[in-house]
Amino acid sequence: MLTAHDIYLFKEGSHAGLYREMGCHLDADGGATFSVWAPNASEVSVIGEWNGWAPDANQLAARWDESGIWEARVPAVTPGQAYKFRVTSRDGHVTDKADPFAFFAEAPPQRASRVWSLDYVWEDSAWMQARAGRNNLNAPMSVYEVHLGSWRRGDNDRMLNYREMAPQLAEYVAGLGFTHIELMPITEHPFYGSWGYQTTGYFAPTARYGTPQDFMYFVDVMHAHGLGVLLDWVPSHFPGDEHGLAMFDGTRLYEHSDPRQGFHPEWQSYIFNYGRHEVRAFLLSSAVFWLDVYHLDGLRVDAVASMLYLDYARQPGTWIPNEFGGKENLDAIRFLRDLNTAVYRHHGDVQTIAEESTAYPQVSHPVHSGGLGFGMKWNMGWMHDTLDYFAQDPVYRRYHHDRLTFSLWYAFTENFVLPLSHDEVVYGKRALCAKMPGDAWQQFANLRLLFGYMWTHPGKKLLFMGGEFGQRREWNHDTQLDWWICEHPEHAGIQRWIGDLNRAYRDEPALHDLDFSRDGFQWVDGRDIEASVLCFLRVSERGETVLVVANFTPVVRETYRVGVPSGGRWRELLNSDATIYGGSGVGNMGGVEAAGQAAHGRPYSLALTLPPLAMLIFRPEAAAA
Repeated sequence: MLTAHDIYLFKEGSHAGLYREMGCHLDADGGATFSVWAPNASEVSVIGEWNGWAPDANQLAARWDESGIWEARVPAVTPGQAYKFRVTSRDGHVTDKADPFAFFAEAPPQRASRVWSLDYVWEDSAWMQARAGRNNLNAPMSVYEVHLGSWRRGDNDRMLNYREMAPQLAEYVAGLGFTHIELMPITEHPFYGSWGYQTTGYFAPTARYGTPQDFMYFVDVMHAHGLGVLLDWVPSHFPGDEHGLAMFDGTRLYEHSDPRQGFHPEWQSYIFNYGRHEVRAFLLSSAVFWLDVYHLDGLRVDAVASMLYLDYARQPGTWIPNEFGGKENLDAIRFLRDLNTAVYRHHGDVQTIAEESTAYPQVSHPVHSGGLGFGMKWNMGWMHDTLDYFAQDPVYRRYHHDRLTFSLWYAFTENFVLPLSHDEVVYGKRALCAKMPGDAWQQFANLRLLFGYMWTHPGKKLLFMGGEFGQRREWNHDTQLDWWICEHPEHAGIQRWIGDLNRAYRDEPALHDLDFSRDGFQWVDGRDIEASVLCFLRVSERGETVLVVANFTPVVRETYRVGVPSGGRWRELLNSDATIYGGSGVGNMGGVEAAGQAAHGRPYSLALTLPPLAMLIFRPEAAAA
């Protein structure tokens, strides 16, 4: 049962461990305690398999402290049994609700919660001890975004479970050199087509793929392969399914009571009431729960922009200004600061990442300096500008050159992640490869160039599954990726290119350790608009240097002179036009000797052959020794 201190923190909105007390918890002698928050109910009982779903068999009692929590101890309850709370509102309306704090649920389309223990023997102590370094802002972070139900399937299109999927996914992703995976929401959700973003179970991994222990095993396997696990987490809205949070006790308890603040017109879902202390405690506890119990290495917080602004997706006159007349949601801002403070207080070695698409300031700055406190933020501006540029026919790219260079004006204002996510390959947007202009050869060359530019641009990286081998159709959540096309050399070449980019990104400190500092980037020439060529240096904290040259046209450019800071031989580390990647094989024979001819304000220069639609990466030979 909850202590007086628990209740104090709950009513204050600062309790981040409610999952240890609320919901259903098995006793050592075979019974269980149940508790649920329903302050406006007239009666609450727990109905389940042990009592034949009888509404009067196990009544809960309202606590004396006016917390709105109902609780009771129930004997003869066993693990795995299904249950719900039967909630009677003050006007007599009866609804059967799933447990908001349930650790497990029936597999959809069933809706009941399940009595469950979270016992598990972890084997990832080595990972947990070392992960502070792996999640550090100066460490390489290359993220593979995954939808578990459609990554790979078994015979007859059967969805794999967590245990079946774990070794296959871990070996594949680690083999390509990624550092982390990011899971689209595996929090329980009734509608599979929501991809998990319409969450009803904020403490339960979806039963579609197995049990909580199966998911723990999944995380264990990822850690054993050196992969961090990030989870898409959705505190921005929730669906209106009758068994879920909506109208929980007959009133708008979790959602804001005014539909102008409590209903999302774009997603047809409900918005949490961030001004209610108990709701904030519920969400804080969910966030910390996944880090505490499942050893996850970070949370990517979905739809932050929709939380920050009261007028998000609303027409004039359909939203309520804040107390100062502005459009900022002050309660949501406070919650996000509390969220990040709580996460980093409990787990200083993880990361929180905001999917935030506006110019809201200091999203990834500390709370104590006025920021929201996230560790990183998705760079949606970079994504939109870059994909818009690559969609242009190369003959017209000189008119859009600023789309490539503009991101460097603001690249260090936040700790940015560069995302090419699932959102860019659905709903008629086409697959990444299909977005590229030209014939098939040029499309694949452009895709290699896009990835090369992304992996050398300041910022951490995120790529949605299927992009790594150039899948040509849009993502479909109802079937697996088109793995068979990897047998074709052009697709296998993209896959190999991604692997080599990841290895270079991890091996070269210049490509990652100053991702968020201006000291890590220097233009050589960002203004060759007519040739559509970019040249820049990436620099490490210790002064190690990498030169990047990108040719965004299908024209081979001979003796293209590029200024460099030092003499000697510059080794060609990577060339996206190499035949092993499906390119034409134009290049610089493995390296170029720097001449004592000044260029671009630097004392030495390289006379390079620039392959068509290609990215070149060089490093001073002495540094390679």
